[in-house]
Amino acid sequence: MQLHGGLMLPILFIVASCPFTLRARKVAPLIEDDWARRPHRAAECTFGKQIRELGSTWFADLGPPFGVMYCIKCECIPVQKKRRIIARVQCRNIKNECPKLTCDEPVLLSGRCCKSCPGDFSKLRNTIKRSSLITDFGTLLTGRTSQSLRRDELNPTSVYNSAYNYLATGRFTFHRKNIYYAFYLSASTPRPRSIQFVDGSGNILEEQVIDPIGGAYQNTTGKLCGVWRRVPRDYRKLLREERLHVSFLWESSSSLTGQLSRYRALSTEQFSALLEPAMGVDRSLMSGAGATAIVSASSASAPSIHVSLVFNGLFLPNDMADVPLVVQLEHHEKDHVVLREEIIVRKPSNELNYGEVRSALSGTDLRLLTRGKLLISIMSRKDPQALRLIGMIGSRATCDMYQTLLLSETPSVASGLAWVFLDRVGALRYGVQLIGLEEESPLVTLVDEGGKRRMELEDLTPSLIGGSLANGSLDRPGPRLLQPLFNEELSIVAASHVGSMLRGRLLERPVADARDTAAPVLLRRLTKEPAYPGPVGLIWTAVDLDCSLHYELELAGFPPSSQEPRTFRLYLETMPMLAQGAPVARRLLEEFTGYSLEGSVTGLSSLELYRIESGIGFLEVTDKQVTHILKAPFKARAPFSCLPHYADNDVTSVVAYNLQPPRSDIETGACFHETRFYEEGTQWTSNSDPCSMCHCYRGLAQCDTVPCPTVSCGLGKQLKQPPTGHCCPICADPMSAETNATRGCTLAGQYHLAGSSWHPYLPPAGFDTCAVCTCDAVTLEVKCPLVQCPPLECDEKIAVRLDKKACCRQCPPSTSLSNVTTTTSSDTIRRDTLPRDQALPSTRRTAEEILSSGGCKYPFGGPYENGMEWHPRLHSHGEVKCVKCRCKVRNLDR
Repeated sequence: MQLHGGLMLPILFIVASCPFTLRARKVAPLIEDDWARRPHRAAECTFGKQIRELGSTWFADLGPPFGVMYCIKCECIPVQKKRRIIARVQCRNIKNECPKLTCDEPVLLSGRCCKSCPGDFSKLRNTIKRSSLITDFGTLLTGRTSQSLRRDELNPTSVYNSAYNYLATGRFTFHRKNIYYAFYLSASTPRPRSIQFVDGSGNILEEQVIDPIGGAYQNTTGKLCGVWRRVPRDYRKLLREERLHVSFLWESSSSLTGQLSRYRALSTEQFSALLEPAMGVDRSLMSGAGATAIVSASSASAPSIHVSLVFNGLFLPNDMADVPLVVQLEHHEKDHVVLREEIIVRKPSNELNYGEVRSALSGTDLRLLTRGKLLISIMSRKDPQALRLIGMIGSRATCDMYQTLLLSETPSVASGLAWVFLDRVGALRYGVQLIGLEEESPLVTLVDEGGKRRMELEDLTPSLIGGSLANGSLDRPGPRLLQPLFNEELSIVAASHVGSMLRGRLLERPVADARDTAAPVLLRRLTKEPAYPGPVGLIWTAVDLDCSLHYELELAGFPPSSQEPRTFRLYLETMPMLAQGAPVARRLLEEFTGYSLEGSVTGLSSLELYRIESGIGFLEVTDKQVTHILKAPFKARAPFSCLPHYADNDVTSVVAYNLQPPRSDIETGACFHETRFYEEGTQWTSNSDPCSMCHCYRGLAQCDTVPCPTVSCGLGKQLKQPPTGHCCPICADPMSAETNATRGCTLAGQYHLAGSSWHPYLPPAGFDTCAVCTCDAVTLEVKCPLVQCPPLECDEKIAVRLDKKACCRQCPPSTSLSNVTTTTSSDTIRRDTLPRDQALPSTRRTAEEILSSGGCKYPFGGPYENGMEWHPRLHSHGEVKCVKCRCKVRNLDR
């Protein structure tokens, strides 16, 4: 059999790579296998460390010393790959594109590449077109609305859409270049796998994977929430022109699509409804049908209701024009019809139809509406049993909540925060956090500040725990409470009997990413002095499926300043554990101006995310002068795919502190020992054993037992046992009953009593038993002479060290002085290469002789003979094996 020559190399490569592929993953994750998947990438460009939106232009900034190159123009351009639109940076030299000038003396303006005539300044200014003020959009997703934008299937036979009878309605809010989206799904519609924003041709402009679980807010409200951040300018134009569509995907053959449209009633929407085919209808006529209702109410002198409807699927085959439909509001438990009106559809459409109803309501019916007790239905007048859509009226479909910071009205150390939102059954969920009022038993109330007089509406004090935390719900909020809430006229007030008072007005905020969590974090002042107004902040944090940390920050209580808007910095700090001396990894998240911030950070290590989930992360706000203003610990749940993965038997690795040496700049080499951390290179005495010395070396703590040197006391001194906390005996005055512990010497951060002796501790080698340090009892001076070895009675060639750490060599037992031979002058240099304390006194050369023959001076162990090589020794690290020194005619060569 013959093989083609061109196939041999690929085959051999595949066979050879198989063992390495199997060896690459030693431990397969058992819970999920998507932790190595490619993260979501938005259609935007990254140039340096800055993110640029699609369609934007800028000049290349090469940094120092070059700076901004105004003749190099860069642009973030769209590139189509199959059906997806991706972004790419394209830069070009525009110096050759400068226009021809008609003047004799052109000038070069600052920040320009081309010269211009003095009278052409106004022509260089770009005209900025003001965008539309409409920020609210809506959509209805049914099988019928998806027909106009069905995918161009590669396989013509694949026409069946298994999601044809799924149903959803969405609301979209454009805010700060971001599109916040919110959806209600019908009971029979599962949570989709992903969401896509597409244009009229079906090109995918943005795609996001939807969390199958959802956050705390989504689970409580039953909504699907998210945000498309930094929408490019060209796509914002599609939004304004209603040429943007949204799609839900479950599987390759399961999708729903709807158009983002302007509905006038969205700006005043207070309640929403999703209508689906009722029980007993004709499924053959109503397949893929649905509706959404936009409801608003007024509780003024004459209560009224306004309903705007978007629907399809309510027409018979012969309904061609002027089709009558009936809209009805009724109690979902009792046989009580609140409203029944008839509308006329002039020209029925298979995709979308519109209707509108206005009517007066009684106060009782208005309370039923606010408490989620009403059903809305729309039906054919000709055949209401066969063609009918029905749904419950609940809180509006937008994902939003109301939050505030509680500020003191007098100089105080107290502060707080509060947030509220409506859940899926219409109950008002609330949370309050107070600090500084724990000992004053405050009262917490909801106050309407919309009228001439402040009116107390609800008392939240019964749910307050310890004077600091309150969480609960108001199950039956009426128009009296919801109307000021929707109008942002509702306040939280916390007051105590001693005169302290905190107040804040609840303001609406969109919910996505960070706010889709259980509670915000209150940033506290680092100083305890009373202040008015006192700076305070709140921040929401969350970690998404791509392991990015999202944050939304609000600040308040800063006194007026001439440097408005103020500039702040937000920092993230993590540490291995909450212990004394714990090393802090500090990261600048963002520098911003103003009192609010929305952002995210990518590239956090799995260890940092584990520490954040463990609650040992901190967020800190500083001003431009790096003055610490606000700080607080925080905790955020991270997906399992973002956390470190370890083998089942690697128990010690799952702690928040990495016991291995650092491998990145964000980690630190500090050591944890007993109850605290120690910095790299430090040494200390063990708290549990005073006779053990420890040091920190490359992130690991190592301890050695203290060896006591042999001590011979001088005349008039006596050897005494050491006092508590010391190990080795000392020479002291025999007449003194106790040793004076206040007099002593300090060496390398360690305290030694006067008259004591010890071996120096030289990490990482440990104790140097070849030297003995003494603390002079009179002068308190430290001296560390080397140990003097006795003369050898044998040839030094056969002398041995009985212990690896022994300072002096000894003769074997069978040798004697008679075996010593006379050495030649050629052996002298070789003998001097041995440790100095082992040479014979009669043959040792003096330092002057070594230097005169070309030797080198060296502070530790020198002088050295010419041509000799050695490893240097450092007090802090001992002998450095990776460095070799060589003496070459009085000069050191490395």
